Amino acid sequence: MGLILDKLALLFLCGICFSFSDSSIVSVAGLLLLLIASSVAEVLRNTRFSFVFPLVYSCGCIFLPELACGAPLIMYDSLRMKKWWAVLPMCTVLFRLDHFRNVQIVILLAGLFVAAVFYIRVFRLEEQVNILRSKRDEVAEKNLELDDRNRELADAQDNEVRIATLRERNRIAREIHDNVGHMLTRSLLQSGALIVINKDEKMKEPLEELRSTLDSAMTSIRQSVHDLHDDSLDLKRIIEDSASAAHDKFKVNLDYDIGDSAPAKVKLCIAGIVKESVSNAIKYSNGDRLDISVREHPAFYQLLIMDNGSSEKINETGIGLKNMKDRAESVGGFISFTPSEEGFRVFASLPKNKENI
Repeated sequence: MGLILDKLALLFLCGICFSFSDSSIVSVAGLLLLLIASSVAEVLRNTRFSFVFPLVYSCGCIFLPELACGAPLIMYDSLRMKKWWAVLPMCTVLFRLDHFRNVQIVILLAGLFVAAVFYIRVFRLEEQVNILRSKRDEVAEKNLELDDRNRELADAQDNEVRIATLRERNRIAREIHDNVGHMLTRSLLQSGALIVINKDEKMKEPLEELRSTLDSAMTSIRQSVHDLHDDSLDLKRIIEDSASAAHDKFKVNLDYDIGDSAPAKVKLCIAGIVKESVSNAIKYSNGDRLDISVREHPAFYQLLIMDNGSSEKINETGIGLKNMKDRAESVGGFISFTPSEEGFRVFASLPKNKENI
């Protein structure tokens, strides 16, 4: 709104200046051309052609000095567009002041002064707006950084809670195994001994039922302990710990994409293969990069470990490689070892089936 008022005020001053011209045709035509030039310049302000119409109007003053009555508005538009040189052709009017009346010269100078004041005010206002926009962008960036840090903090807290939960599950599993399990085992042995030495036929059936009950309880406890232990296996953490041992020698790239629902047998198999592979790479590889990829597919789990050291031979009778092969076969999968000049590669595919659950 302020811009429109400024231009209307300058247009009004230019109109007064035009009104003192000797020819009414020149006054009307000049005012009309001024209005067109200023309007088109405003429409094209943010384009590369914004200066064309003010420059054309300014050049017109060379042939028709009376057009200089519109100098205040043209100068205001040129300054706002940062194209001050567009008004230079108007300067030729200084050598042809005889075409103007004294009152026109006074009004023209006053209009130029007002245009300069308006521009300075607008320029300062735009500077303040730019500063406010910059501050707004900084605040928005800080807010995004704060959100990221809050998410990281929340993830770290969730991870700490998860680790604490897994440790507590392991502790409970150990307590059940060491205490309740041992007592049930002793009770089973005692009930077996009582059955052997019992001579009373009436007590035989109750003792058998007691032994059966204790045996069922032992099976249930064993299953519960296994479930707690299986749930407490944090495969990603195990792999990260294994990979951290190679950071002094390799640049380690880890790609992990397996859900928490992976069976315990598969987790133990993958963890064992990764540990052995990383250990072999540290001992025998002369490379500087180690890539570890553990991914879950709809029908199988895939494991790929590769370094960039040169290796053309492999001793498949080695204990480490044999252990990895046995681990993969224990869950129905297969594993391959590929040495080459580009590096040593361990690839394993472990199927998803009920036997692994």
